[in-house]
Amino acid sequence: MRRPITAEQVKELASILDPSTRLFTRADGEEYDKLIARWADNAVKQAGVVAVPVTYEEVSKLVKFASDNGIDLAVRGGGHSTGGTSSTEGGLCIDLSRMRAVKIDTASKHIVAQGGAMWVDVDNAAIEKGLATVGGTVNHTGIGGLSLGGGFGWLAGMYGCVCDNIVAAKVVLADGRLLPASEKENADLFWAIRGAGHNFGVVVEFTFQGHDQPNEVYAGGIVFTADKLRAVVEALNGMMGSGDPKGAAVLVFARPPTAPAPVVVTNVFYNGDQASAEKYLEPLLELGPIANMAKMMPYNLVNGLLNAMATHGRRKSIKAVTLTNNAEPAFVQELFDAYVKATGENPDLAHTFMGMEFYDLAKINSIPIESMAFANRGPYRAGVVGLEWTNDKMDEENRDWGRMIQAKCRQKIIDSKEYSPETTKTALEYANYLEPGDLMGDKPFGVNQRRLAVLKAKYDPDCLFYKTSPIAPLVTARN
Repeated sequence: MRRPITAEQVKELASILDPSTRLFTRADGEEYDKLIARWADNAVKQAGVVAVPVTYEEVSKLVKFASDNGIDLAVRGGGHSTGGTSSTEGGLCIDLSRMRAVKIDTASKHIVAQGGAMWVDVDNAAIEKGLATVGGTVNHTGIGGLSLGGGFGWLAGMYGCVCDNIVAAKVVLADGRLLPASEKENADLFWAIRGAGHNFGVVVEFTFQGHDQPNEVYAGGIVFTADKLRAVVEALNGMMGSGDPKGAAVLVFARPPTAPAPVVVTNVFYNGDQASAEKYLEPLLELGPIANMAKMMPYNLVNGLLNAMATHGRRKSIKAVTLTNNAEPAFVQELFDAYVKATGENPDLAHTFMGMEFYDLAKINSIPIESMAFANRGPYRAGVVGLEWTNDKMDEENRDWGRMIQAKCRQKIIDSKEYSPETTKTALEYANYLEPGDLMGDKPFGVNQRRLAVLKAKYDPDCLFYKTSPIAPLVTARN
């Protein structure tokens, strides 16, 4: 059990740090309050001290101090974890917000980003050099959490997940060592951080593979009335069956404040010219949307399109749900009906949304699931319930509703012909959309769970890093 940091330990910590690393406690008032603020109000915790370093060496000192003294440790990149995993009650929080530099190596097309960078930093720096990489679809999200948990994005159909595009990293381990990680250096650590990285250290630097992106893309929301939902799902299934990796879509159920009833929004993407995009999207467009906001734009603007439904504040909970590759229209209708009922009966849930991600899966599934820790490859589609409310008395009831939807989707997968308890290697819920307490009888890292437990014993045997999908160390003879 890790402990809060004491006032004496805060003083001791200050004495070993470089003056460039600033420490903040409750006594610092507004500055401290800003540092412990999170995307979700319910994820805010009162840290004993928040440290804001600017160098990798200082991160090493902070991690080692927490490890040596049994202090509870949290690391904040973007601060979007709704389960509070980037926060600590009384412990030490390392805030990476002053470590957001991004550099581009045009010869190798490598994008080198510090661990505190946001996706907007990466997207903007890369596009200046005519490059892009797979990134978050909400660009004020930190790169660390998404990358370490796998990472889906608009370019996933072409280039795989975010973790598939990590070339190298620099990781601060629990004992304070700063290690390089790549296929050539500390390859087992590199294997582990690509999917389960929250459990192995603080990644203070990522190197991503960039890809040529000289052209603008076609993207935006296409809005339908609820009666078109089944036809929309059929159209999306057809688009995904076309084998064109340039196209993608995120189907969203929402209650826009200006709409008289819940609507179906298909946020679309096509990495090509408008004529090619409209041909690809023809199955959707011919259904008669009530609004079409899609247009040509530079790629670096695309990941800001969903920011409006992901604003900071209010209480939030993210729940991972999974659909079969060929989404069943009747089942999606069932989910929509449940969404309409819950948000209609409880107006405090009006900002809640439900999303289903449609990316061409060929590239993602061409990579063997054992090749890295990421365990969400297979004939499935990731989805998410984004709960949002204000009444703190409803925390558990609202989360329980999200878990009910999660369980419904899980059972649908288990009952499908694509699933076999003997041969299925994948985890059924996408780890980046999980909160503590969400898993229902499944390992969060599927077939890779045991190897990760062995590596946990090697790199973090005392479980300093335990807040996100924690792994219990497994000691073997080889250790």
